[in-house]
Amino acid sequence: MNIRLLVVSRTDIPYISEGIEVYTKRLKHYINFEIEVIPALKDQKGASSNDIKEREGALILKKLEGADRVILLDEHGMEYTSVGFSRFIQKQMNAGTRNLVFVVGGAYGFSAAVYATAHDKISLSQMTFNHQMVRLFFVEQLYRAFTILNHEPYHNE
Repeated sequence: MNIRLLVVSRTDIPYISEGIEVYTKRLKHYINFEIEVIPALKDQKGASSNDIKEREGALILKKLEGADRVILLDEHGMEYTSVGFSRFIQKQMNAGTRNLVFVVGGAYGFSAAVYATAHDKISLSQMTFNHQMVRLFFVEQLYRAFTILNHEPYHNE
């Protein structure tokens, strides 16, 4: 299985970038994992939040392929414990999912077209996080999921 994290705009906070890099390197031990960045919109000044969501949504949809299983990281999604998330990942592998794509939208979320394309939504918390921090939290939880699945001592329960 291949896992891709598709994000809108680059991570420009150094300590977040460093953390993401640490967990990305660790993940490569378990799975083919990559982060793909969709560049931020250039001309957002004066645009409505809905217009920004629509334009970002079109860019997200261009990056998806028909065989991708698309999971949005969305505040209204299903919440999992770390063990529950590891079971979700295992279920995807057992189902023969070849390309699992997790998507982090921009500051305003997702367009209706992106929601319509998604197979699932996952929430990392009921709290709202900066979309750059979500990337770090997600890659850490993905790494944790693989350590749980491999019965390694990273996760304490």
